Amino acid sequence: MSQIAVINPILYTSETNQIPKVHSIKDTMIYTLCLGFLHLGHSVTLIAAEDYRPSDEETYDFPVVWMQTACRKVFLPRALPYMPKLRGFLRAHKEFDLIISSEVFGTWSYTAARLYPEKTLIWHELAKHNNILHRIPSRIWYRLIGGLLMRKAAVIPRSEAAADFIRQFMPVVSDMCIEHGVDLEKCPQQLWKEKKEQFAVVSQFIERKRIDRIILRFKAFLENGHPSFRLYLIGQGELEEQLRTLVKQHHLEESVLFCGQLGHDRLLPIVAQSRALLIATAKDNNMVSIAESIAAGTPVVTTSVPYNAAYVRREKLGIVSDDWNEETLREICENNAFYVQNCVCYRDRLSNVYCAQQFVDYIKRKSPDENGIS
Repeated sequence: MSQIAVINPILYTSETNQIPKVHSIKDTMIYTLCLGFLHLGHSVTLIAAEDYRPSDEETYDFPVVWMQTACRKVFLPRALPYMPKLRGFLRAHKEFDLIISSEVFGTWSYTAARLYPEKTLIWHELAKHNNILHRIPSRIWYRLIGGLLMRKAAVIPRSEAAADFIRQFMPVVSDMCIEHGVDLEKCPQQLWKEKKEQFAVVSQFIERKRIDRIILRFKAFLENGHPSFRLYLIGQGELEEQLRTLVKQHHLEESVLFCGQLGHDRLLPIVAQSRALLIATAKDNNMVSIAESIAAGTPVVTTSVPYNAAYVRREKLGIVSDDWNEETLREICENNAFYVQNCVCYRDRLSNVYCAQQFVDYIKRKSPDENGIS
């Protein structure tokens, strides 16, 4: 058994500096990854920012260390939190055999990389410079701090796009990408065996997600010979009332259903029984909803914007098109069995256990005689 620390201060995305409180973190991507290590028999500790502690008291499967953030006007907790007690914590816990830290551009990754470069892996997602202050801090960080002071730490990209970006700055970048993992136990096979006449959207209701476009394209699909289909909108956000007004204006109240924010126990059955997950986003990194949909046996119709659209296209797990429309929806329905079968065959590669094993295997290959990974 190995002892693993996972440093991921930002547990979920906040569009504003007012970080919303959630009831649980157990559906987050990073919690799922930690479960993967636990399943393999390792001891794992998650380190996160106090700002993301859920509103409800929870009992976790492994230790979760909540750390206060400081200098909050400069180091915004929603984008670049600074946890001053992290250095002392890592110094006091030298027993960790592996430290996995999210993102090269992060004070927490710098701390881990400087203290323990030989056993730190930076799991990197971003494929372009951070927009804070016109990208100036990001450019300085990657070239000077990352490229010089963090150069001994290894980087594992989460996508091909992230790999191409970070290789410009960091000397030790894995040729292997490790994607976001999914707890396959929450996606049992019987879920996808009964596809219904429906599509699903799992998203925040915010401008860049372009949910209005999805609604209008779905309307065109209905009017082209598919009147019995339903569109399930799962999520919430600042544009919900506008979207409800749009649905009412187009007389779609019986066809477009607002489900609110759902836990995975209620969300996954809807996604699994849908013909496709629909995405029209204008800006995103890796989307966990794509991985979860594929793991649930449901293909994806998406723009090329999300980084994981690359493997959707490559493995034929759905349709990738920036101009997808009602004809695209017709095609995904007519060839649904083909795309579903591809998703079923690919799903094991999205397992959180598979992802966790990739990290362990990498550190073994990287320095087989210098770490305690077993």
